[in-house]
Amino acid sequence: MSLTKNKDYDYIFKLVLIGDTCVGKSCILVRFSDDIFDDNYVTTIGVDFRFKTMAIKNKIVKIQIWDTAGQERYRSITTAYYRGAAAIIICCDCTNRESFDNIKNWIEEISKYTDNDSVDKIVFLNKCDLNEERCIKKEEIEQSEKENGIKILEVSAKTGEGIDAGFEYIINKLIDKNTQKDSNTLNLQAGIGNKGGCCI
Repeated sequence: MSLTKNKDYDYIFKLVLIGDTCVGKSCILVRFSDDIFDDNYVTTIGVDFRFKTMAIKNKIVKIQIWDTAGQERYRSITTAYYRGAAAIIICCDCTNRESFDNIKNWIEEISKYTDNDSVDKIVFLNKCDLNEERCIKKEEIEQSEKENGIKILEVSAKTGEGIDAGFEYIINKLIDKNTQKDSNTLNLQAGIGNKGGCCI
C-alpha cells in the first residue's frame, strides 16, 4: 500500500480475498467490481483478480483485488499473494457453520505469512439474504468479533447488500492509516518532534 503521486490516482491498495471454498469469494469480487451476480460462477482455480478505481475522501484510489482459491491443494500458491497486501478479507458463509468456525484458522494463517500488525483484516459473512438457511446467530458474530479482534460485516453477493459499504469501510481505514503515515513522514523530514531536527 502506498501513496503514489500519479496523475491517475492518489493511492493504490492491494486487497486479498481468502476463505473456505464455495463461500462466495468470487461472487463478492464480481459483485463489487462489475456489479453483477452469477449463480453459475466457476470455482476459482489458483487466483483471479480485478481492478477498481474509487473516489473516497477527495482521493482517487485504485484497488487491486485478488481472489484466492479456498481448496487446500492451492494453498501453497495463494499464500504467496498475501505479501504486499494492505488488507485481507476473510470470507465465510452464514449458512455454513464450518466456514464461520474457520475464521480463527484463517487469522492464524495471515499471521504466519504476513506482518500481522501492518495488515488490516475484516470478515465478510456472505449470503445474509438466506435468512431461512442461516445457522450463525447474531450473538455468535459478536462473540467471534471479541475473541478474534476482527470486525465481521454481513453481506450478500447475490443482492449486493453490504458489499460496497464493506469495501468502502476498508478503504477509508487504509486512507486514514496512510494519511497519518504521510503526515508523520513530513514531520520527521521537517524536524518536528525530532530532537535532532532544526528549531522552527
